[in-house]
Amino acid sequence: MTDTTPNSELPKTFDPAAIEAKWYEHWESKGLFRPERPDAQPFTIVNPPPNVTGSLHIGHALDNTLQDVVVRYERLRGKDALWVVGTDHAGIATQMVVERQLEARQDKRTNYSREAFIDKVWEWKAESGGTITRQLRRLGCSMDWSREQFTMDPHFTKAVVKVFVDLYNQGLIYRDKRLVNWDPKLKTAISDLEVETREVKGGFWRFRYPFADGTGYVEVATTRPETMLADMAVAVHPEDERYKAAVGKEILQPLTGRKFKVVADEHADPELGSGVVKITPGHDFNDFEVGKRAGIKPADMLNMFDAEARVVQTADGLVPDKYLGLDRFVVREHVVADMKQAGFLIPHVTKDAEGNEVESDFEPRTIQTPFGDRGGVVIEPWLTDQWYVNAEHLAKAPLEAVRSGAIEIVPKSWEKTFFNWMENIQPWCVSRQLWWGHRIPAWYAADGKVYVAETEEEAQALAGAGVALERDPDVLDTWFSSALWPFATLGWPDETELVKRHYPNDLLISGFDILFFWDARMAMQGLHFMKEVPWKRLYLHGLVRAADGQKMSKSKGNVVDPLGLIDQYGADALRFFMAAMESQGRDVKMDEKRVEGYRNFATKLWNAARFCQSNGITASTSVAAPQATSAVNKWIIGEVVETLAELDKAMADLRFDAAANAIYHFVWDQFCDWYIELIKGNFDAETKAVAGWVLDQILVMLHPFMPFVTEELWSKLGERADYPLITALWPQPGSAVDPAAKAEVDWLIALIGNMRTAKNELGIAPGAKLDAYLPDPSAATRGIIERNPGAIERLARLNGIRFEPAPAGAAMQVGAGDANVIVPLEGVIDIAAEKARLEKALAASQKEAKSLEGRLGNPSFVEKAKPEAVEKARADHALHVAEAERLAAALARLG
Repeated sequence: MTDTTPNSELPKTFDPAAIEAKWYEHWESKGLFRPERPDAQPFTIVNPPPNVTGSLHIGHALDNTLQDVVVRYERLRGKDALWVVGTDHAGIATQMVVERQLEARQDKRTNYSREAFIDKVWEWKAESGGTITRQLRRLGCSMDWSREQFTMDPHFTKAVVKVFVDLYNQGLIYRDKRLVNWDPKLKTAISDLEVETREVKGGFWRFRYPFADGTGYVEVATTRPETMLADMAVAVHPEDERYKAAVGKEILQPLTGRKFKVVADEHADPELGSGVVKITPGHDFNDFEVGKRAGIKPADMLNMFDAEARVVQTADGLVPDKYLGLDRFVVREHVVADMKQAGFLIPHVTKDAEGNEVESDFEPRTIQTPFGDRGGVVIEPWLTDQWYVNAEHLAKAPLEAVRSGAIEIVPKSWEKTFFNWMENIQPWCVSRQLWWGHRIPAWYAADGKVYVAETEEEAQALAGAGVALERDPDVLDTWFSSALWPFATLGWPDETELVKRHYPNDLLISGFDILFFWDARMAMQGLHFMKEVPWKRLYLHGLVRAADGQKMSKSKGNVVDPLGLIDQYGADALRFFMAAMESQGRDVKMDEKRVEGYRNFATKLWNAARFCQSNGITASTSVAAPQATSAVNKWIIGEVVETLAELDKAMADLRFDAAANAIYHFVWDQFCDWYIELIKGNFDAETKAVAGWVLDQILVMLHPFMPFVTEELWSKLGERADYPLITALWPQPGSAVDPAAKAEVDWLIALIGNMRTAKNELGIAPGAKLDAYLPDPSAATRGIIERNPGAIERLARLNGIRFEPAPAGAAMQVGAGDANVIVPLEGVIDIAAEKARLEKALAASQKEAKSLEGRLGNPSFVEKAKPEAVEKARADHALHVAEAERLAAALARLG
């Protein structure tokens, strides 16, 4: 373990693993994630509850890092910062995990009663359900674990049941027959979010559908020929001249003998195939809408599948018996074969290598096919009775809240997407055919009448004594319960102090991919039940993608494990990467080299703190900046003031990248590279006080991004009593930028930096000490030079600067402010040889840059080459252009 004694000497090597577990346990055990601040301004944020079955993935790392940056920032600013944490019961995922465990023991769910199986799920949660919460701790998330929530907790279940019953009584929840995404393996409806589209090699079959009067036929095409057993119409575009006379005529379906009409509907695309579309309203989402427009009621739409996607008899009894009981993909083969035998299949004709026509049953195509992300089988649009929420009604208040600014969406560009979806919202299916979850509080009498109530006793009272009731076996969609997260986690429907103090929440940080599944539904339920927005601001971040920009997936083998990155580089480095790369409206490209770079950044700070400690610089005793008389000390205090303002503005704007980069450049450039160098050898009392204060400000400002290394350094740099960094005060310098001091130090930095660049360009050794001349300097410049002879000699490597004309001969000029310092080169380098070297290198760079410019200007290369090749060519071109500019500047120096 790392030494925890205050003011103890820092180890030579920075080791993240040695400090992370120690500090997290300290913070959590001392209650520092939510210190008692009853009189402070509240700040509230809730984490999107991960599935209780989940493990930390790279998206979680981004999402939770951003939240922790904000909550640590607000805690340091003195607010009563509450970060609500918890997990979602994840109905499908959790039930599958437990069922797989049973299967491994040659057991199965149906061997148990519902209650006994649910007991087994609770047992699993107690044993294995805490994986992701342990992993969130490793990331450094400062959540209020003392109130960890679970969507199946009794108080949360009470809220869920109340919301369902209230919405039902208000006419906003109802039972209806509609198409759903049906998973035939899990035998449940699933949400759009649980459907993933995969490319599957399939076919495009064409068939003749004859008119019932024998006057001809229309040609239809389909990728799912099996569904013709439940066809109820064919559609043509109302403006398609080819079929105007056919509208209203009857079709005789060849296999079933079912008669149905040709209908006019804009869903049919005249440019696609024959322009005629077969309509199966009970098994296709588009066809369902066409069927309704054609006057077919959902209750009358034909269903040809059971819950396992096997063929069943339709309501009209016209499906031939030989198809009954067959799997959907097996019956496909039979349907095609029978249509072919009867002469109704139109073959797909191609030509072989010799030019001979070749017939096949279908045109091969790659089909975008929906799969269940859990069951792993093709999803079937299925017409069933389910419970629905009137989302159109509930969407009105959130739409108005965003329009009025009561909810601010960041980035604002997402507003258009939000409006488009909410204005065209469909009924929300909230029932799932599972055992694990919030069971729907509805009871049925033998006559089919439904009684909705919070308890069975209340339902019985509604039905009357002696009426036998049976409870609905379905459970609620997990998105239904998580939509209550901003207020049910605070104790609602009870009027708790937490609800009064922390609702509405201040901010929600969410991936854009759950804007509609979770964020919009929280807005609906929050505004409906609480009469206030659930949060004042909604920040939507992008995805974390692979380094080449592709979406991460296990099948591509490009998934990055955040815990592996933490093991290798430390949590602070991963967190800083996530914040620095999070640019509004853009995805984050994973770059392990950058993570390593931020580990190096933490190491640089560590080494700077060790240097300060070894020179008697310790913790500051003042929140305000110490008094300073020297220019360099006044300058660094001003740099703190400017960095703090930049950081505060970035955080107010939720520009995580700008905030991270502001503190990064201050630490690396101003403090480590310049201030420490400038004060070396001059550690008087004032400088020690200022340096100690600046280092403290760095630790505080950096803490939201890198909590572990900053807390460790804070504890080691001096006596803090019981004053940990996590609950310290946000900087209050009580000072301002000193323009004269800033100008002086900026001049020195320019001189030193430009001198180093010039030496590098001309191949002069960095340590070589040179003479310098500056005739007739301005009074201000002369004063700077006279006040800083040590820094000029030590860092610019000059033998002072003489205020007189330079001797005749070759020389270079180095600019700083209004001055051009002349540095003689006679005897320093071989001028002629150096010119020849530079001219040769310049010609080579210019030639390469021109060649790459030509390649990039060729549309054929840009359009046909691999993206990575084009990207490399662009990078190489920029490199050679910059090198040519550098060499030209070096030649110019030589005259």
